[in-house]
Amino acid sequence: QDLHSPLAVPQAPSSPREEFPADWSIKTRVLFMSSHPFTWAEHLRAQEEAQGFAQHCRAAQTTLPQSLQEPRLCSELRCAFQQSLVYWLHPSLPWLPLFPRLGADRRMAGKACPWAQDEALQQVLMSDWSVSFTSLYNLLRARLCPYFYVCAAQFSVLFRAAGLAGSAVPTAAIAPTTRGLREAMRSEGIEFSLPLLEESRTRKQKSSEESLETESTDGLGGGSSREDVGEPAPSDDDDDDGSFSWLEEMGVQDKVKKPDTISIQLRKEKHEVQVDHRPESLVLVRGSHTFTLLNFLISCRSLVAVAGPQAGLPPTLLAPVAFRGGTMHTLKARALSGRARVQGGFEDVFSLEVLGPVLPHTLHSLTLLLGPAQSGSFRALLSPHEPSAAFNTALPQEGQQQDLPPCGLHPRTLEQLRQSPTLGKSCIRLLEMKDFCYTWKA
Repeated sequence: QDLHSPLAVPQAPSSPREEFPADWSIKTRVLFMSSHPFTWAEHLRAQEEAQGFAQHCRAAQTTLPQSLQEPRLCSELRCAFQQSLVYWLHPSLPWLPLFPRLGADRRMAGKACPWAQDEALQQVLMSDWSVSFTSLYNLLRARLCPYFYVCAAQFSVLFRAAGLAGSAVPTAAIAPTTRGLREAMRSEGIEFSLPLLEESRTRKQKSSEESLETESTDGLGGGSSREDVGEPAPSDDDDDDGSFSWLEEMGVQDKVKKPDTISIQLRKEKHEVQVDHRPESLVLVRGSHTFTLLNFLISCRSLVAVAGPQAGLPPTLLAPVAFRGGTMHTLKARALSGRARVQGGFEDVFSLEVLGPVLPHTLHSLTLLLGPAQSGSFRALLSPHEPSAAFNTALPQEGQQQDLPPCGLHPRTLEQLRQSPTLGKSCIRLLEMKDFCYTWKA
């Protein structure tokens, strides 16, 4: 359908650049299209496949020339392609789709889950998962793992090492969240911020102030009243400090039921409650508090579903490098060909489909290979896992950013991931290369 419906493909903006911004959302599918065939990605020989795995485990990097005359005969290209498809997963249950976990109950329904009614087995699974989770975090703190994801049934967490996304300290982003989860984090002493919600409040306040200034200026010569200059009316929040002195003045303070502390707190957080399950509920944890978050998640009851197809199943851990208890997996890739309707007739269109989870470094690694292999021209349609789009929120710029060791990534890929996110709560849906320059559409 994508091949035969070019009109359905959004147009990329006309701002060619040598690099596209880092996209921290996880893709479930990427469809590369080109006027040149992808025969080089088909039927890898056993030796090329083995070499690709070895290169991944040894963190060996391949730098291809900008132009390849015969990509199909380039063994280095085919080995690097196999290397770029590798990712690490825990737990590994071949009969269960372990990503995505949000909204996956229907896909998991009817699958064998022997641990669902066995508490002892659930404890074993959770204990094994805790060891793998701690191993990944230790690798991250040692800056040997650049980032990893924790995908639970209700929310996902992205841990990033110091030096990535423009941050000088380790960070953890959680999305989507609920008021209950945030309250539980507060009670454990975890300091966090809601960057998207705070940005929205700042923008509204600035807009309100600008509007007030404009109205005040317009009414200077007209003897404007309080309402004319746009002075905000008292809101319901004005009494949220718990002051009820006006009741005492009337002598009825003992006859009127005052709202309790919980009610007052709910009113104060009404805006925060409204963003539950939405991108604006993104929570950001920084520095040493990421370790407190680690311990919190290991003991958090809401981390594992207690009912439904995912009951008792620990969250999915996704990482670009090996870790204790992790299992090596490869993305599914297949080359296709077809004919697309163009003005004046039809033309041959070749495509390469990659099925996820496609991690941020994987997308960039693939583009580094497709540039030389496809003569500097291709188009990619990206299908993101929507809840993970909020991970593209910019981080606070504090302190001096440290250099990050390669940690298994190509130097150009690492340099891209070091940049501060610029996509906000959106993500790239169309990526196009022409003459080795990128354009994209969010």
